[in-house]
Amino acid sequence: MDCIRLTSESPYVLLLNAAFLIPIAHYVLAFLFLLSLFLYNFVEMYFIQELFTAFRGQRVSLTFNSSCDLYQEVVSKCKMLHGRFSSTPWLCSSHLQTVFLQLFERIPACNYQRQIFKTTDGETIALDWLRNVDVKKTYKEGSDGVPSDDKTPIILVIPGLTSDSNSAYVKHLALKMTKSGWNAVVSNHRGLGGLPITSDCLYNPGWTEDVREIIDHLHTQYAQAPLFAVGTSIGANILIGDRFIKRKLVQRPYDRALGIGLKNYVELHQSILPRLTDWKSISKINCIRDFDKHVSCVLANYETVDTYYRKVSCSSYVLNVRVPLLCISALDDPVCSRETIPWDECRANKNVVLATTQHGGHLGHIEGMMAKSLWWVRAADEFLCVLNSSSLIYREKIQNTTVLDSPAKSIDQAPYVSIREDGLVTAFSNDPSDEIGNEQLAKDDKAGDGIRVDNGTVQQEPNAATQFDPVCVPTINAVMVPVKNCLNQLSRRSNMSMWALACVAITMTWPILGLLFFKRKRRHIFSSSSAKRWP
Repeated sequence: MDCIRLTSESPYVLLLNAAFLIPIAHYVLAFLFLLSLFLYNFVEMYFIQELFTAFRGQRVSLTFNSSCDLYQEVVSKCKMLHGRFSSTPWLCSSHLQTVFLQLFERIPACNYQRQIFKTTDGETIALDWLRNVDVKKTYKEGSDGVPSDDKTPIILVIPGLTSDSNSAYVKHLALKMTKSGWNAVVSNHRGLGGLPITSDCLYNPGWTEDVREIIDHLHTQYAQAPLFAVGTSIGANILIGDRFIKRKLVQRPYDRALGIGLKNYVELHQSILPRLTDWKSISKINCIRDFDKHVSCVLANYETVDTYYRKVSCSSYVLNVRVPLLCISALDDPVCSRETIPWDECRANKNVVLATTQHGGHLGHIEGMMAKSLWWVRAADEFLCVLNSSSLIYREKIQNTTVLDSPAKSIDQAPYVSIREDGLVTAFSNDPSDEIGNEQLAKDDKAGDGIRVDNGTVQQEPNAATQFDPVCVPTINAVMVPVKNCLNQLSRRSNMSMWALACVAITMTWPILGLLFFKRKRRHIFSSSSAKRWP
């Protein structure tokens, strides 16, 4: 029998001696494993998830209104929007998708033809054209450009923040559309595209005047050509997400990179911006919020940054969209995160379809083993081609010609605002014509039930049993809004109609009401009998 030898050495000394017996190579392997595990979670990779699905990807989720003609006539015919998105296997991360597109993506060659456009306030904007007939030709100085009688459809591309026509994703989109037979024109922002600023005003996410003038110019110059537009990132202005871009540590480098890029942009035009005086604070800008505080709010005359964000956010205007609109977003976008998506507004508008993917990053959606293709570019190309060949655009033109001459007042232009029964804030005015317009909008949004296509299944959201009557007394309506919102949410989440909920409520409360009635009746009988005993 072996005897256990007792020792007076400390157990920690024994553990240390045992640790020295382990080869150093094993420690290196363990360190590399832990480092890999940390990086895998830090950059939010989903390679293992894709591995289990054989890199088939996730289905595209569609959110739209049940009475949406855009879905029935256009989106339902788009195979890309009803398929799957599968990331490049070695780019299975939203951050890898975003960074690779900006730093390592091979930019396709585009032979732009530049047109100089002058705005009404004296600003000079570069419009870079890429014609479908010049895709494989060499750029020639002094080219005639697009003839005014050309009937080829035009796609107007609006780049994102600090981006221009030379950005990789912009060239991918322009080249794809021109190969499909379109003429693409990129509208560079003020001070970008190699042109200096010629006015004392910078662009910002809420500045739409330049785009309005450019669209009017294209409509006038090329009256016979159908015109479409694609906005990317801030160019699309889904929502300003300042509070969400700093939520995670890994997201902060994007905020810093964009902030420094904006600082360099404004310092480049310092000599022609006399309204900016605090250049000491501007030189210390290292995030988007600091830039908006010291530059955007000053030039746009806003009191605070939060006021500026609320003002320029287009989420308040999604309900007013009257033309076919497709919104594409990745739920793992590190810049415009899922919290910034106006889900309810997109579902309420019959002219909007929202397509979301589980992965893709910011303007990424890079697919293929060689990472040469962008999924969202192919999806946009298919959608626009189907839309251009559908009867929906011609129907929209007819409807636009029958609209009343007095335009509907926006929330910012109307003297009052009212809270509708669905919880939405709308313009309210004493003008009778506005009441008619508000009543018509209420009737249009009455069928506000939505359908969400998720993982290939269609889920019908039941109609809320609320009537959108014209608002005559805003104070009473404001009191009733919280109650009706609670009922609507309860109806949606329980997948039951309001009548069914009413029946359940009556059934559940009937025993209580009966018990109270019985007690009251019994008390009345006892009081009557006791009264009779007394003379």
